[in-house]
Amino acid sequence: MLTRRHFIQSSAALFAATVASPVLARTSPTGSQKAAWDAQITPTGYDAATSNPWGVHTRFLPQRVTAKNGLVPGDIHVDAVARYLYHIEEGGTAMRYGVAIARGNLYEPGTYVIRRKVEWPTWTPTASMIERNPEYAKYKDGMAPGPNNALGSRALYLFEGNRDTYLRIHGTPHPQSIGGRASSGCVRMIMAHINDLYPNIKIGATAHLYSAADSVTART
Repeated sequence: MLTRRHFIQSSAALFAATVASPVLARTSPTGSQKAAWDAQITPTGYDAATSNPWGVHTRFLPQRVTAKNGLVPGDIHVDAVARYLYHIEEGGTAMRYGVAIARGNLYEPGTYVIRRKVEWPTWTPTASMIERNPEYAKYKDGMAPGPNNALGSRALYLFEGNRDTYLRIHGTPHPQSIGGRASSGCVRMIMAHINDLYPNIKIGATAHLYSAADSVTART
């Protein structure tokens, strides 16, 4: 099991409607439709560091922090205890975002490769998800893209080698879940935040998901 390391040095404290059709769209959304949805989920006068119409704890708003030496620019690190995602930048910094992780034992620590990324994706629940949540059966053929889609505005697809794990880092129509344990395995982000992150992610980047069992120790 991959364990959490003190991979980020920061002075920040570690505590402190459009409805999508349930039927799979047969065509991908157009550029104008994507732009309209992006505008719908982006707050007026949006500033990543201060805009908070979702009412999340302010520590979950995006912040640039100092990264520990030796981390690979472009990689993602998810601290499942503090509920942070870090995207490592050139020059020794990282962008930090608040996330939600999977509930119960559905969270899967590990090292993954991002082999696919999609704007306004379709969501199709797996058979195990439908077994756990029979109400998902109505989406067995896919839930059409849109602001209420379970994957939100953007999705990064996590692979082990060439095998799709069905784990995603994605936007969520439930921003109130950020900071908690809510998903069926994926890492959730506020849609406006993953929209900021998305263009900076390259196919082939590594995503490190650390254990949710490790203790949190603040470092300055």
